[in-house]
Amino acid sequence: MTIDSENMKKLEALNNPKAISIVNEWVEICKPAKVTVLTDSKEDQEYIRNAAVEKNEEAKLSTEGHTIHYDGYYDQGRDKAHTKILLPKGKTISKYINSADKEECTAEFKELMQGIMEGKEMYVKFYCLGPLNSRFSLSAMQITDSAYVIHSEDILYRSGYEQFKRLDGSEDFFYFIHSSGELDENNTSKNVEKRRIYTDLEENRVFSCNTQYAGNTVGLKKLALRLAIRKANSEDWLTEHMFIMGIHPEGKSRVSYFTGAFPSACGKTSTAMVPGQSIVGDDIAYLKVWDDGSCHAVNIEQGIFGIIADVNPTDDALIYECLTTPRELIFGNVLVNDDKPYWINMGMDTPKEGKNHSGIWKEGNVDKDGKAIDLAHKNSRYTMRINELANADPKADDPEGVMVDGILYGGRDSDTNVPVKQALSWAHGVVLGACLESETTAATIGKEGVLTHSPMANLDFLAVPLGEYIKNHLEFGNRLAKVPTIFHTNYFLKENGKYLNDKTDKKVWLLWAEGRVHGDYEAIETPVGHIPLYEDLKALFSQVFDKDYTEEDYNKQFSIRVDNLIAKIDRMESIYSDEDTPEVFNKQLEEQRERLLEAKEKYGKSIILPSDFQ
Repeated sequence: MTIDSENMKKLEALNNPKAISIVNEWVEICKPAKVTVLTDSKEDQEYIRNAAVEKNEEAKLSTEGHTIHYDGYYDQGRDKAHTKILLPKGKTISKYINSADKEECTAEFKELMQGIMEGKEMYVKFYCLGPLNSRFSLSAMQITDSAYVIHSEDILYRSGYEQFKRLDGSEDFFYFIHSSGELDENNTSKNVEKRRIYTDLEENRVFSCNTQYAGNTVGLKKLALRLAIRKANSEDWLTEHMFIMGIHPEGKSRVSYFTGAFPSACGKTSTAMVPGQSIVGDDIAYLKVWDDGSCHAVNIEQGIFGIIADVNPTDDALIYECLTTPRELIFGNVLVNDDKPYWINMGMDTPKEGKNHSGIWKEGNVDKDGKAIDLAHKNSRYTMRINELANADPKADDPEGVMVDGILYGGRDSDTNVPVKQALSWAHGVVLGACLESETTAATIGKEGVLTHSPMANLDFLAVPLGEYIKNHLEFGNRLAKVPTIFHTNYFLKENGKYLNDKTDKKVWLLWAEGRVHGDYEAIETPVGHIPLYEDLKALFSQVFDKDYTEEDYNKQFSIRVDNLIAKIDRMESIYSDEDTPEVFNKQLEEQRERLLEAKEKYGKSIILPSDFQ
């Protein structure tokens, strides 16, 4: 198979010999029946939308512009076991990063891809990570046999064919090779035991095959994240698993921009979508030191690939409105009945039968292991453009990004951390981020509810040694003249199995953090950071929710649980004992332990009330 003249002309117009060589190599390996090179044109986007439906990768739903895509029953999340960083023989990164021999895995992948696209169409599409014509912009090329993958990327990313031309022959771009592989009777990947997701750092490329789940296949998302982390680490900037949002304090005209890192399914998108605030991005950010010494950030995406479980009209009104009205939107792995989508905890009665990720479904169905099959998968998704949202920030596509005033770190923690606290310094804030722990969820394959460590919510995507990654964060702050304030949040504190705060309370925590940046609120200094005064939270709850916030609730939420915090430090020291972490990092942990022990001795108890510190 050779590329026809029309499509070869599109490639040659890029004036990039490396890009042409890559396409030719994989055409020879994959042996597609047809090669289609796609540009930035609306016609090419329409071609892909139609192809996704015609090839049964998506099906139209009753609402105009909505489609449904299904991944295989056992292809519903990121596959950590088969996701590896490829390294030269004998080289390692960290025991926490899954790596493998580059030569062996490349050979294995090419063998798996031999003739894998016979009878299929190969799509070649170009994108820009970050706003167009920006110092943040990175070019990328996707090669795949999945129209769904390209359709998803057309929604999630800015088309970059013209941007690619501006490389003027440079080899500085990312590229991604993917195939869904052989398909079964449900048109989903058949050979999931041969699922592979390999990141080749030296070649700035990612391989994936025998999988359709977007986290394994949409190259510019988590696959590009690994490549960009390595690039940022060598060029003195940051690539982070972060949202970017504008916080608008009630009664004031200002807007403050915050980034936030939360592990998957821990409230990241819902935080970025808090009512009354604006969203720049919900998942991945690039951060750079600007000319005036401030920190600027951009969303590398233009869309949202969000978890749909629990989205309802009360807690997530803006998203729910988009999910139930006409627009270009892809649902993933939800129940469909009478051409209408349904998902878990959507705030309404749902059908007892229909089609879902398991095929034809009815309530009571079990899988081959006897496990009950829910009406939709817990990791079901929706894919849509940010500019469809009523709260899209006007700076979402600004080539200069937004100036970052604050950074939030948060995870799932039922018994240790307070709902919100401010770091004592940039270095202390980096330690808070580096020590993030969270219970596992359905966003990854494996057992749920296990406490895991994920520094900056990014461990799954690191492509540099952990100590080096932390060092880069510390040094990044040292290069800033205007340093963002770092906060830690925890929405999941429990007592007797019940949450100590409502899901919507996060708005108060955000407004308090924004006010702290501008000196609006005093705070109580504790061994682990600054916490709010009761009077300030009481006023905010009254203003925002017309709610009486009791001192009893405040004391339960903001007491310092010394023994649990020291146990956490013990875990962190054990985790980092084999990592080459900077001395300032280790010192921060030691000093925090000393402050906690001193407080325990001073107050004679292991759970210390906020008032004790005043």
